[in-house]
Amino acid sequence: MLKVSRRSLLKSAAGFVAAGSLLKSPAVLAQAAPLKLKFGNDLPATHTVNVRLKEALEAIDAETKGQLAISLFPNNQLGSDTDMMSQLRSGALELATMPSTVLSTLIPAASLTGVGFAFTSYDKVWAAMDGDVGKFIRTAIEKVGLVPFEAMWDNGFRQITSSTHPISSPDDLKNFKIRVPVVPLWVALFSAFGAAPVSIPLNEAYSALQTKIADGQENPLALIESAKFYEVQKYCSLTNHSWDGFWLLSSARIWKTVPKDLQEVMQKHFNAAAKKQRDDIVQANAEYRKNLESKGLTFNPTKAEDFQAALAKTSFYKDAKAKFGDEAWTLLQKYAGNIG
Repeated sequence: MLKVSRRSLLKSAAGFVAAGSLLKSPAVLAQAAPLKLKFGNDLPATHTVNVRLKEALEAIDAETKGQLAISLFPNNQLGSDTDMMSQLRSGALELATMPSTVLSTLIPAASLTGVGFAFTSYDKVWAAMDGDVGKFIRTAIEKVGLVPFEAMWDNGFRQITSSTHPISSPDDLKNFKIRVPVVPLWVALFSAFGAAPVSIPLNEAYSALQTKIADGQENPLALIESAKFYEVQKYCSLTNHSWDGFWLLSSARIWKTVPKDLQEVMQKHFNAAAKKQRDDIVQANAEYRKNLESKGLTFNPTKAEDFQAALAKTSFYKDAKAKFGDEAWTLLQKYAGNIG
């Protein structure tokens, strides 16, 4: 019969304790159980944002050797933008992209980028969003339990379509029945021009145009094509009247539990993907225009300075400045110029 001394028994017990501690160490647990995160948005899987996100997620998986697994749920699979924003704040959802317009319902400063005819080119947009305007809005986002990534994604400049006449000058908007999203800033914008804006949800916009509840609408070219507005519209005026982008956001509750090294990997790949997606939109817009022209939509250019000057004669910019505050307005004009 094998005899075990008291000293041997104590040494063995100590070994088991050490082994138990090792099994519970973060490093070993990390190897055994990868960190799994969900990523949701409202965009089709084929949208440039999701194409570049998919590449970023693959790069993150490769660099972390499978220790960070992020699953993408496009096309409102996890709910509407409003639903996902609530989920982000509660920690039920870890990551999402959110349009500025939607985010502005919670954080008014987020719609600063959509002020009418503020940004007249991408040079101004990215200088502002990669500079002080972006920093100002990120600070506001952080105050509501969300963590914004540094690089913003592109949703594109918005253009006006019409079934009655091209919008070549500010006067062409007078009494023009235009469908707009349920966004107060854009209702105020078109009202200032003497138009008759009608706030209608996107899923009802096509029928509103078809039945002449509205004579026109405004959206980026990508959406004009995907929503098939060319079937019920004749003209597309390249007004670039407003720009909108997507913020990539994390739940602050979840983010603080993610190890620092994994945070850095995510930031690196997501920010790089955003920069690539910006280039995608510029190239895609040229293709969208060709496709839309082939389907019968007639395009016309406009002069942004004419619309900006007409808007400056109204109270629009003064009201916007009062809404956003002096600090935000000063930062906006640093990149947009003196817009009123």
